[in-house]
Amino acid sequence: MNRSNKQKSAALEATRLDDARTEARRWIERLGSQVLTIAGSDAASTQAIADASERYNAAASAISQATTVKQAHLARESALEGLHYMNAAREIMGMTSGPELPLLEGQRNAGKVTERRTIEHEGQTLTASPVASDETPNYYPGGNVAGRPVPAGWYSRPWWADAMATGMWTAASMMMFSAMFSGMAGVNYSPEQFADGSGEGAEGDAGGGEDGGDMGGEDMGGDMGDTGGDGGGFFGGGDDGGGFFDGGFDFDF
Repeated sequence: MNRSNKQKSAALEATRLDDARTEARRWIERLGSQVLTIAGSDAASTQAIADASERYNAAASAISQATTVKQAHLARESALEGLHYMNAAREIMGMTSGPELPLLEGQRNAGKVTERRTIEHEGQTLTASPVASDETPNYYPGGNVAGRPVPAGWYSRPWWADAMATGMWTAASMMMFSAMFSGMAGVNYSPEQFADGSGEGAEGDAGGGEDGGDMGGEDMGGDMGDTGGDGGGFFGGGDDGGGFFDGGFDFDF
């Protein structure tokens, strides 16, 4: 490639990065304005807003360090997830949710909880529900966690949190998934598909808006580095190599 072509390529990449940063900052600012001005009115809305605040911190830290288009897209995805949490909080408080949001990466594939179901798992009771309650105050907007789909819904505890933080699932997770979601409408993939990361999901159920898949399905693992902030393991802890977009997992069946 001659110097002129290299200069054109560099200029194009710089423009793409500027555009990606601008897009990410738009969603981050929208999330920040809601996190800072809306308070929860019950346990479920308070927890959803706390989760949204974590995503805001992660996104703000990430965009401040973004030097590639991929990194800017990761910051955008974190902000969008936070906005989905805010929409859930607003809904249960009787507030309008605002304009439709783009789908999160993997959200359509994950599907959603469509019925209340309670199981016993490893000596603990776990409940999933399509609506918030005092018993199910933990929301997840649906999407991929460590390469596996987690359905959108309200849960008695955030059973996906360890996998989000470590980038790995345990063998017990497949048994839990089977007991919780087998045969549930809206989550139309099997425990075996959960184990290998495949599954069609409930197409069209998980949310609205434009296609959020502009990240192109590329492997984001290890590209972000240490984002800092309070992301709660969202970006996989930097050099540890796991995390939400890494796709890293450890099934031992």
